[in-house]
Amino acid sequence: MRLTRCQAVLAAAITLNLLVLFYVSWLQHQPRNSRARSPRRVSATGHRVTVLVREFEAFDNAVPELPVVVAADTLPYPPLALPRIPNVHLALLQPALDRPAAASRPETYVATEFVALVPDGARAEAPGQLERMAEALRTGSARLVAAPVATANPARCLALNVSLREWTARYGPASAAPRCDALDGDAVVLLRARDLFNLSAPLARPVGTSLFLQTALRGWAVQLLDLTFAAARQPPLATAHARWKAEREGRARRTALLRALGIRLVSWEGGRLEWFGCSKESARCFGTVAGDTPSYLYEGRWTPPCCLRALRDTARYVVGVLEAAGVRYWLEGGSLLGAARHGDIIPWDYDVDLGIYLEDVGNCEQLRGAEAGSVVDERGFVWEKAVEGDFFRVQYSESNHLHVDLWPFYPRNGVMTKDTWLDHRQDVEFPEHFLQPLVPLPFAGFVAQFGPGVIENPEYPNPALLSFYTGG
Repeated sequence: MRLTRCQAVLAAAITLNLLVLFYVSWLQHQPRNSRARSPRRVSATGHRVTVLVREFEAFDNAVPELPVVVAADTLPYPPLALPRIPNVHLALLQPALDRPAAASRPETYVATEFVALVPDGARAEAPGQLERMAEALRTGSARLVAAPVATANPARCLALNVSLREWTARYGPASAAPRCDALDGDAVVLLRARDLFNLSAPLARPVGTSLFLQTALRGWAVQLLDLTFAAARQPPLATAHARWKAEREGRARRTALLRALGIRLVSWEGGRLEWFGCSKESARCFGTVAGDTPSYLYEGRWTPPCCLRALRDTARYVVGVLEAAGVRYWLEGGSLLGAARHGDIIPWDYDVDLGIYLEDVGNCEQLRGAEAGSVVDERGFVWEKAVEGDFFRVQYSESNHLHVDLWPFYPRNGVMTKDTWLDHRQDVEFPEHFLQPLVPLPFAGFVAQFGPGVIENPEYPNPALLSFYTGG
């Protein structure tokens, strides 16, 4: 059978693609010490370092003129002006239908013991700087070493405590600088390749934020070395417009990263707070609750801090309205336990419960309105009758359904009772004299009222599903 020219070209192209796929697959499955024999940048001391550039802007950059792996989510546009020298690779992290899986993993291109994460615009003026860093890492006890870049924002040491249970990252001054938990500012960071690529999100952007959140959580220290990298002679982002665009996109990336990693609150030295969770204009951070046990408890987390803030705001507001209207109220159920144990909402609770006298409902304009239907007041809080029974609910907003429940009680033969019961251990009748007198108690940033009675041990809402004391 005689092949046509088109058939021959097609066969050759298929054969070439198969050879490329076979080679990439073979390279990935080689042991690291075997792969390291491929030509790479080698220092005079024999330490091997791959330079990896991840933090750059496609619209304005200064990729260094040396062997480098440039990592980007998608093909940069405008196209990068990569140096025309050996061992320069562009790693596209987003999978594509026409590329093998290994092509989307930057470790495919790293055959060295160490990786240097180099910010765009940094350059080495003195010879052997990366080798000095590698030697410091090899002989020291820190898992990372870093050197500041001589920019307007050079790196400085910070302490960092990451609490996944509380959805929070807390930064503060480093107590043992130059050994610290995190860096703020521009730096070249060097670590072992195996450490970098064992992180769950090794090259998530912004690189500094994501890297140190992950390493601090693991207890890895970073040593800030006494050497400095120079800035590029023609640094990127030289115009005001380029800097504005980079800052805008950087903020958006950071917000997306922190939300993806489950960080809802960042606390800085000096008390400055940054919130990355729900607000009055957005839905709450968790969905419908099943079995009185929110989904986040199964993840080993407590109520997100933004949700607790919304609950505190709602409770403070509702109590103010009730007091102004002359409605007698008291803390109920888990809210009473939280006030007694924490002076606040229980850290894993997802609503606030208040008891009120049924006969006082008519004193409050908002409650009278809720009898007829949902009412949105001038502050954006939503007052309504609950669909689950004969009680009232005040939601944080129309979008955010974090809420305070108001349970109307009435006395009968000296016992406070109500018409709707939910199967909770704390949802019981009690003697009316428990409310005489009502006693002030700090709660959620204000002073609420409760009736003296039995304060039980704190528990998750449904211990049969998930126990606070056993974790499951």
